[in-house]
Amino acid sequence: MEAVQTLTWSDAWYLSPEITLSLFAVALACLDLFLPKRWNRNFIGWLTVLGLAVAAAFVVWLLIDMKNAGTEDPTAGFHNLLGGSYRIDDFGGLLKLVFLGASGFIVLASLGSVRSKDVPIKGEFYYLMLPAALGAMVMSSSGDLITLYVGLELLSITTYVLVGARKNSGISGEAAFKYLVTGGAASAFILYGMSFLYGITGTTNIFMIGNALGDAVESYRALIYVAFFLMTAGFAMKLALAPFHAWAADVYQGAPTPVTSFLAVVSKGAAFAMLYRIFMNSAYFVQDPAVQKDLYLGLSVLSAAAMIVGTAGALRQRNVKRLLALSGVANAGILIIPLTLHLTPVHTSLFSEFVYYLIAYAFMNIGAFAVLTVVARGSGDETLSGFAGLYHRAPWTAAGMTVLLCSLAGLPVTGGFLGKLFILFGTVQTHIYWLAAILLATTVVSYAVYFSFIRQMYMRSGTLEGGLRIPFPAGLSIWICVAATLALGFLPKPVLGWIDGLFSIQYDFWAQ
Repeated sequence: MEAVQTLTWSDAWYLSPEITLSLFAVALACLDLFLPKRWNRNFIGWLTVLGLAVAAAFVVWLLIDMKNAGTEDPTAGFHNLLGGSYRIDDFGGLLKLVFLGASGFIVLASLGSVRSKDVPIKGEFYYLMLPAALGAMVMSSSGDLITLYVGLELLSITTYVLVGARKNSGISGEAAFKYLVTGGAASAFILYGMSFLYGITGTTNIFMIGNALGDAVESYRALIYVAFFLMTAGFAMKLALAPFHAWAADVYQGAPTPVTSFLAVVSKGAAFAMLYRIFMNSAYFVQDPAVQKDLYLGLSVLSAAAMIVGTAGALRQRNVKRLLALSGVANAGILIIPLTLHLTPVHTSLFSEFVYYLIAYAFMNIGAFAVLTVVARGSGDETLSGFAGLYHRAPWTAAGMTVLLCSLAGLPVTGGFLGKLFILFGTVQTHIYWLAAILLATTVVSYAVYFSFIRQMYMRSGTLEGGLRIPFPAGLSIWICVAATLALGFLPKPVLGWIDGLFSIQYDFWAQ
């Protein structure tokens, strides 16, 4: 209570992005409640985009402010709030920008593209994106296990509602129920693991846990294994890592396409933020090489299994949502690789590798789901057959989709290619050759998955005639994603320099 009571106006300034989303969410909920039902709710979507943009502007302002302060005082590069339970730093700031930008593009792509019969609760559909994004932001900036769990539940409960937004659809109800059950089980595993960490160390502060584990490893070796493996199982379920991925295809297929895109990018990215925050500030400080090796070997095995199972499963899929869900399983395996790598004098860029590929992953997935939204609206078909003859109906959209697919496949001059390449270099530098070999093999096999789209778009004749109507917001979102994907492929240095300039890990610090 003392920590809460000492929250000052200057501290509230550091919470301005979170406060902005909260105020917009409450205001839009009230606005939707009092407006007549006959009014079109698309303007609530535009106001949602505005709220996300304002919050992102505050995040950028805070990053610049802390960076300038850090040049004069190294301890000013971060700010602790509420007794250290909430930490404003560059790690959280970078990920907040990814979450806010991704949420904004997802809402933008849905404007004018989502039919009322698919999402009958349009007002709620739009403004519920705000508390969901807020939960992701809390997860990225938390300095305490309790705050992390609060952010996790805020994101989870909101997405449970969003997945079931198509309330007249049986498949949507089934997806919402499966997501609720698996999400609840994952949260239980994570919370149970956290309780063991608290019992071992006597604190829920993540940074204090890291210091306490070094002294506790001799007395509580078995419980440390139990704590981290329970949390790893929970995170694997949240991230849809094999063999905990069975729910993903059904939930992605049953949810409205914009919600599927949100689950694939924002929810997954938030779970990664939570995983990195806990492991980098606790497991790295376990002063026992055998225990540390076992913990990160477990993550490596999950990574390899996800890449193999996700790629193999996608080969047989015809439904595009299920295909992209399994593609997301494989990509989650890739995104977790930097966390499993060792810090050495020649490899200190694990966070840059993770964030760079996360940004590329966000753009290529949001763009692909946006194309799927307009294609499904025009043809009423969410299978690969719906893309048949797309080049003849909308040649520019087909070209943009081709760029996004090349990025998903990891082909040159795209962000996906360089993202995978940087992670591959990291595995080679740290001598984890078996994981690098699996990454290469699954990437090559995935070409067959993504080229099936290209074959349909360019080499098959569709049953529909005439052009494909693409609403302006959706078209804008698609082409921003395409342009960003190409920019990440052609000009990676500015982005990597920006990430390293804000957040870098010094090997000397971790070697102490």
